Amino acid sequence: MDLGLAGKTALVLGAGGGLGGAIARTLAREGAMVAAADIDAAAAGRTAEAIAGAGGKAIALGWDLGDLSLIEPSIARIEAELGPVDVLVNNTGGPPPTPASGQSPELWSKHFQSMVLSVFVLTDRVLPGMRQRKWGRIITSTSSGVVAPIPNLGVSNALRLTLVGWSKTLAREVGRDGITANIVLPGRIGTPRITFLDEQRAKREGREVAEIAADSQSSIPVGRYGDPQEYADVVAFLASVPASYVTGSVIRIDGGLIQSI
Repeated sequence: MDLGLAGKTALVLGAGGGLGGAIARTLAREGAMVAAADIDAAAAGRTAEAIAGAGGKAIALGWDLGDLSLIEPSIARIEAELGPVDVLVNNTGGPPPTPASGQSPELWSKHFQSMVLSVFVLTDRVLPGMRQRKWGRIITSTSSGVVAPIPNLGVSNALRLTLVGWSKTLAREVGRDGITANIVLPGRIGTPRITFLDEQRAKREGREVAEIAADSQSSIPVGRYGDPQEYADVVAFLASVPASYVTGSVIRIDGGLIQSI
């Protein structure tokens, strides 16, 4: 299937990580020019180098989403070097494991700015161009915690759910402009983030990490953690021309993990 992404410009946040990196490389293979952004500039650089090594076009940006002042110069650079953003993949880092109660206002504020407010402001920056061109894709990666809250991820569950309400509202506002807005949520995908969470749980419970991982995988109907490529393939489809009638949706890429309908 031709996804129609050749010549499009895609901005992928968190492109130095497992999920973001897979998404960036997959969009590039489909012909998109990719701006790979990450708070870890070296990691973003490795993703951009991998894309270039495979014959694609990419630039790397070191980008701390908690600093809203970086949005304008970063987008200006992308526009100058690749062109206006057609596909925006909002993929932000997660907060540390915490209960929902007892967290300081400073912690809530810090992660709201980096995980939520930055997404709002960045999307508003690229939307006018998408509207003018009558085409755009806004894909926001959240967490299975927005459907079934994950124990000891209280801050993550609360803040990521905000993005779901925002994306659904936005989809209704921009649909007639040829722009789609969708949420994708991973189950347990085999990334460093999942390894970190397994390690943290093992410490809390005094168990081996391998035992925690085995228990976790046994609760997934397909019996394993997902591959980042499996996640990236779904994102690439949502970014495509053939997906023009999919908007306002929450797409689960979870191996059947979430039990609710």
